[in-house]
Amino acid sequence: MSAAITAEIRKLFTTRLWWILALVLVAYLVFIAGFMAFAFTVDPESMGGGEAVAEGEELAKQIYSLTSPIGYVFPLIIGSLLFTGEYRHQTITATLLTQPNRTVLMAAKLVAGVVVGIVYGVIGTIATVLAAAPILAWRGDGTYLGSSDVLTLLGMSVVVMTIWAVLGTAIGSVLTNQVAAIIVIVAFTQFVEPIARVALAAWDATSEVAKFMPGAAADAVMGASFFATDASTDLLSRGAGAAVLLAYVAVFVLLGRLVTLRRDVG
Repeated sequence: MSAAITAEIRKLFTTRLWWILALVLVAYLVFIAGFMAFAFTVDPESMGGGEAVAEGEELAKQIYSLTSPIGYVFPLIIGSLLFTGEYRHQTITATLLTQPNRTVLMAAKLVAGVVVGIVYGVIGTIATVLAAAPILAWRGDGTYLGSSDVLTLLGMSVVVMTIWAVLGTAIGSVLTNQVAAIIVIVAFTQFVEPIARVALAAWDATSEVAKFMPGAAADAVMGASFFATDASTDLLSRGAGAAVLLAYVAVFVLLGRLVTLRRDVG
């Protein structure tokens, strides 16, 4: 098992794609977090009236929580490549000859997903804080980086990004065509889910459904959401959010193991 895990980690980190995606993740989060921190610390009266979206620690938490809803496409994609790369480059046969136990292979790739997810989680969370904190200190009420709630949120941000990478690995085990997997992931994360969350939350009859979408469950784990005005009522509890996310992982893992990895390859 350890040999299989080492092999999967080596396959991933000896390619350039993981650090190229990581650099894009950093650039993306720095721009979005910096822009949002600046925009939300503008005095509403100077902009023609209105009320601030949030203030103080709540604003800091909403800005710091951007790592997942804005950046989760990247760990999903890099996680999916653990499987889709094998099928694209036709190395899956050699991999299975080296490790014929397909359950062990699945487990090894999931562990590799955990490792790369932690890397992306740490990098993404640090990028968000480094971009937003100076602006919150300058124009807002402070960075609140000494707050236990904020520190917990940052820790949970790393956890959530790790789960996203594992979910991406599981999705890749089902959608083995690399182009198709990337298109589905990008379309869902950048268009389908954000629109669906806002639309479903707009009506009382469907607001409960919105809480169980993957992004909303991830926000619940962190305890704050850029999409939710009141985390205490608009999100699940932290434990329930984690259970929902892990349920998504379990469904795709089972599909990948019982469908994709049962097929003969040649």
